[in-house]
Amino acid sequence: MKLKIAELQFSYNSHPVLEDVDFKVEKGEMLTIIGPNASGKTTLLKCINNILRPQKGTIYIDDRSLDDLSMREIARKIGHVPQSGTESFPTTVFDTVLMGRKPHGGWKPSDKDLEIVSKTIEKLRLEKIAMRNIGEISGGQKQKALIARAVAQNPDILLLDEPTSSLDLKHQLEVLDVIKKQTENGISVVMTMHDLNLAARYSSKILMLSDGKIFAAGEVDVLNSKNIESVFGVKVDITERSGRPIIIPEEAVI
Repeated sequence: MKLKIAELQFSYNSHPVLEDVDFKVEKGEMLTIIGPNASGKTTLLKCINNILRPQKGTIYIDDRSLDDLSMREIARKIGHVPQSGTESFPTTVFDTVLMGRKPHGGWKPSDKDLEIVSKTIEKLRLEKIAMRNIGEISGGQKQKALIARAVAQNPDILLLDEPTSSLDLKHQLEVLDVIKKQTENGISVVMTMHDLNLAARYSSKILMLSDGKIFAAGEVDVLNSKNIESVFGVKVDITERSGRPIIIPEEAVI
C-alpha cells in the first residue's frame, strides 16, 4: 500500500471542510477526486502533503504515519503540483524542473540529477523553452513546467490539483499521458479534476466529494447519472466507449 487516509477531519475556523474521509491508493493507481467547487478537494490534497494539519485522523504512507516522517522524507515521497497561479519565479524552465531534485541531494546537482531533468523536459516537450525565464512563458507552459518539476522529483506519490486547467485540449492529453505513464513505474497518483470525461478516461479509481464527505468511491462506474445528478445537480446522458463512460451534460437540476 502506498497511501491510506483514515478518519480525516479538517475545519477552517470551526467550519467543517472535510469529515470522516477514508480511502486508500495502492501502488501504481491513479485516483481522481471530483466534486463541486468548495467540496474540499484542494484542502484534502494539502492535508496529504502536510501543508495543512487535520484536526483528526491519520495519513499513512507505506504504513508510516505522516507525523513520523521528516520534512525531507515527505519531500522525497510526495510530489505536489498546486492549482495554476499567477506567481512568477526569476529562473529558467530548466532550473525550475531541477528544483524537483533538491530533496535527493545537496545544493549542487549531480550528473544523475541533470540527466533526469533533461529526460523529463523531453517527455513533456519543453525543450524549446527550457532556457526561457518561467515568467515569460504562457500559463499552460508554466503549468507543464511545474508538473515536470514534480515528475523529476521521482516521488512515490504524485499529487496534482487541477493539472490540466490551464491547458488546451492537445496539451491536456499530452500531460495526462505523461502522468499516467508514471503509474507504470509504480508511482501512485492522486489528482483533482473538473472534467469528468478526462477523469473517466485516465483514472483507476474515482472518489466523489460532496460537502466535505465521500459521496461515492470506486471504479469509474461510480460516474453514473444518479451519482452525478446528486453531487453536481446536473442531469447527464451517459454512453460508453472502450469500456469507459462518456458523459454528456443535458440540463441543470433546479
